[in-house]
Amino acid sequence: MSAAWYDHSYTIRVPVKKVAFSLSPTLFRAVEAARRRARRSRSAVMQEALRLWIARDREAQRVRQYVAGYTRRPERQGDGRRLEQAGLESWTDLPW
Repeated sequence: MSAAWYDHSYTIRVPVKKVAFSLSPTLFRAVEAARRRARRSRSAVMQEALRLWIARDREAQRVRQYVAGYTRRPERQGDGRRLEQAGLESWTDLPW
């Protein structure tokens, strides 16, 4: 896209940071084909891709924290039975 065709209206209304990065020719062609089918701009596609990557990274971090918690304090034999009993006890005061 030449500079003469660039639409500055979006960047005037919304504060943005411009970035440049490299893609392999194969990945570039795949992205271009997909974004054209979806009728989306490169910026919109890259923003969505980065949001998804960040969400996946956050979820992976939560899983690592969960695993680390059980590594530091693993379940002991009988914990499952005690949890089941505690759960059943909480239902005993219900009227039905």
